[in-house]
Amino acid sequence: MSNGRLATEFSDLQAPEVLSIAIVGDSGVEFYGERTDFSAERCSDFVRAVVVPQFGQIDSGAMILNSLRQELREWVTAIPTMSKPVICYDLVMLQFLLDGSLPNGWAFENISGRLNAARRAAYFRKNGGEHHALHDARANAYACDF
Repeated sequence: MSNGRLATEFSDLQAPEVLSIAIVGDSGVEFYGERTDFSAERCSDFVRAVVVPQFGQIDSGAMILNSLRQELREWVTAIPTMSKPVICYDLVMLQFLLDGSLPNGWAFENISGRLNAARRAAYFRKNGGEHHALHDARANAYACDF
C-alpha cells in the first residue's frame, strides 16, 4: 500500500466519538470496522438519520470499540513500512483508535482540499453509499488526481 485513503464517521461535531473507520489503499487492500457499542443519543440528528441506517452492510465489520482498536492495530502493523504508506484525512480519529500512537514509517497528510470533487461526486452517483466510511474512503481514493 503506497497510499491509503482514510474515512471515518463520528457521532457529532461538538463531542466527536468515532463510529466507523475505513482505509482503502491504492493496491486495493482495505480495512473497515464499525462500532456496535455506541450511544445513538450522543449522535447528531444527521448521523442518526443518514449514517447509522447504513451500518450493518458489512457483516465482518461490526464490533465493539476494543475489538475495532485491536483489529485496526493488527491491520496497520501488517502493512510493510518499506512501502511508506500515506494515510490521508481524518487523522484525529485514527490517532484515537490507535491510542494516540501512529505507525512508525508512515507519512500523514490531509488531502481533503486536493480531492477532485467532480470525480468524488461521480463515484457516489455510480455506487451510492455517501456517509458510510468504506464508501467514503473508496470515493476519496477514486477522487485522487495525484
